Amino acid sequence: MSAHPHTAVVTGGSAGIGAEICRQMLDAGYQVVSMARRAPDFSHPRLSHVLVDLLDAGATAQAAREIAAEHPVSHVVHNAGVIRPDLLPDVRLEDLHGLTQIHLGAAISLVQAALPGMEARGFGRIVLMSSRGALGLPTRTAYSATKAGMVGMARTWSLELAAKGITVNVVAPGPIQTDMFHEVIPPGSERERNIARGIPVQRLGRPDDVARAVMFFADPANGFITGQTLYVCGGASVSSISI
Repeated sequence: MSAHPHTAVVTGGSAGIGAEICRQMLDAGYQVVSMARRAPDFSHPRLSHVLVDLLDAGATAQAAREIAAEHPVSHVVHNAGVIRPDLLPDVRLEDLHGLTQIHLGAAISLVQAALPGMEARGFGRIVLMSSRGALGLPTRTAYSATKAGMVGMARTWSLELAAKGITVNVVAPGPIQTDMFHEVIPPGSERERNIARGIPVQRLGRPDDVARAVMFFADPANGFITGQTLYVCGGASVSSISI
């Protein structure tokens, strides 16, 4: 068991936003456990990783229990996600079920495993990664539905856990330059340039933009902020994006 007072579990910590969250947490002195289908491409004495496919409900729950038994988990950052875009006529229910598992089911399993320890210590920080797409975006039926569900789930948990010293908040990024984003939007394309032009700050976001917001909610000093959603979107949540 780690002697460090704060141990964070970060899902999707092997790349993109998740990797940057891990780096910033490590820089801040946290013990970090990454949960992803592959190991991070960097190492650190306070970084460990658990290989798991979060689309597999049973494997996720088992991994969460094992991590909670081995580490004094104080922070859960559920960052992992999948897009699976389709216009409404082409939406497949199996995609909805898969995104429900990775965005909502995995979060429930992670927090259920960590919760007894958080309650015993009277402290916890839970941060869920939603999306500006939760407000609506073409081709995002399954994605926006499950990302919006994270907001409602976090608000409910915040009410249940506030008196126990556990806060629950949501970070909702807009278009961020990651591999997942570029699987849908080709890098350097006119479509990418149009998206950037449609954002009030006139650029796409970077993983570090999002990680700093996560660090704000994760801060042990920020115990009076719970049930909130912070859009890290360059103003896109109060404007519109054309994709």
